[in-house]
Amino acid sequence: MQPDPITLAVLENRFRAIVEEMGEALLRTATSQILNSSRDFSVALCDARARLVAQADHIPVHVGAMPFAAAAVLEAFGDVIRPGETYLLNDPWHGGSHLPDLTIVLPVFAGAELHFLCVVRAHQSDIGGATHGAYNPAAFEIWQEGIRIPPIRLGEGDRLRDDLVSMLALNTRIARDFRGDLMAMWGSARLGAKRLESLLAEHGPTKLDAATAAILDLAEAHARRIIGAWADGEYVGEALLDDDGHGATDIPIRARITKRGDSLTVDLSESAAQVRGFVNSPWPNTVSAVRMALAYLLDPEVAKNDGAFRPLTVIAPEGSIVRPREGAAVTLCTSHPGNEIVEAVVKALAPACPERAMGGWGRRFRVAITGHDPRRDKRFVWHLFHARPGGGGHAKGDGWSTAGEWHSAGGLKFGSVEMAEARFPLFFRRHEFRPGSAGDGTHRGGLGAELELVIEADGISRANTAGDGARHGSAGMLGGRDSAPHHYTLRHPDGTERDLRTKETGVELSPGDVLIVRSAGGGGWGPPENRDPAARAADAAEGLI
Repeated sequence: MQPDPITLAVLENRFRAIVEEMGEALLRTATSQILNSSRDFSVALCDARARLVAQADHIPVHVGAMPFAAAAVLEAFGDVIRPGETYLLNDPWHGGSHLPDLTIVLPVFAGAELHFLCVVRAHQSDIGGATHGAYNPAAFEIWQEGIRIPPIRLGEGDRLRDDLVSMLALNTRIARDFRGDLMAMWGSARLGAKRLESLLAEHGPTKLDAATAAILDLAEAHARRIIGAWADGEYVGEALLDDDGHGATDIPIRARITKRGDSLTVDLSESAAQVRGFVNSPWPNTVSAVRMALAYLLDPEVAKNDGAFRPLTVIAPEGSIVRPREGAAVTLCTSHPGNEIVEAVVKALAPACPERAMGGWGRRFRVAITGHDPRRDKRFVWHLFHARPGGGGHAKGDGWSTAGEWHSAGGLKFGSVEMAEARFPLFFRRHEFRPGSAGDGTHRGGLGAELELVIEADGISRANTAGDGARHGSAGMLGGRDSAPHHYTLRHPDGTERDLRTKETGVELSPGDVLIVRSAGGGGWGPPENRDPAARAADAAEGLI
């Protein structure tokens, strides 16, 4: 029997509270900067059929792919899964998105019957491979990007296997961070399992299973009501990647969307063929990006669970950039073409639901630096999360400044400048809004940032860049203008400087070198001539344009 509406509302919020508590536990116990400062992790609950039940507000592109990880564990281990066991994976062809994202899956039982899976995905500071920091722009196959982990049983009897943990840590450059972050992930999953066990004891498995199914059905009905109000038709949207780092440029991601009644079919078959560089997107990441685009177009109160995505069908041919063959280089996929998939879908659907579409959000341009910290006499790996790009303008107002990219949508944080300076041999000389970076429109995009970062490590440090958006800014929508693109520069103490490309390895940094970051703004929404003159005057007075 289906629970009454009040009980359903209570249980839906209990699920939400559990994932939020899991996220807080991970944030407060993780070791690395990439997790405890920049928050590059996500948590979710799935049912025994690997259907997404609840997620917390973390990294959207993670969550849409996490049910694939849960399903991979069920496929690999099936009926031999036992209470108290812990599973781990990262391989994109076994439910992962890219190798830096480790995923822990912990089953939750009532008696001998499986009812839920706690899923925790967290980006590691390093995952081995040919370059530090988990991104290798020179890679043309996945084996050059890090250690591949299919679904494995990492823990038995409420304990992790020391031999497996040691083997994995040995394959990373910062083993202490890896061990600490893995333990934090495990603790987060165990906390979720504990809360779910209490919930099962309180309400009983039969009632809770019925409530879970009803919650998913209600989200589906809510999403279908919204989609059903959009105009039927066939729509096309396109976004371009700058390049793949191996010679291919202006690489198209094209979405042809058929909207009929309360259903959407997103066909990505006209996108580019699989490329040599690491901008290929494996199937779980591609599906997640399309789901993310739909989520942005739904009402905020629609629960973003399996039910909300049932109206959606995704098509992509194997051998394409959005569904590469096994073995392709893919590490940049969560950012690119993840961002471009979202942009193409939103562009396509903007005419069908103009009040819901928004200008493009900025693209990712990551820098990972490794060197020797003289203050602690040890090696460090630091990832640039500061100087975020701007979010897109929308029907209700201007975009958020320095909010981030489509794939993170404000979930990633750049953290405290002072804390970064305390933990790494870096000095932030300047970190502020970048005037003129936003795309113009009836509602302009948010601003990007300007950063001057001084390297204070001793000896030669090395940097890798991994990103996109130095050729193409964030897309304007419905007559809005594109934003300014990224512009990163390396300045030496003698005053000479050069522009950084978005995909480089082995960039040498000497003490006193300055990394100058000018990040993109967000795309504008609506024709610029319709912008309120008072808003223009205010922007000018504040020095934003």
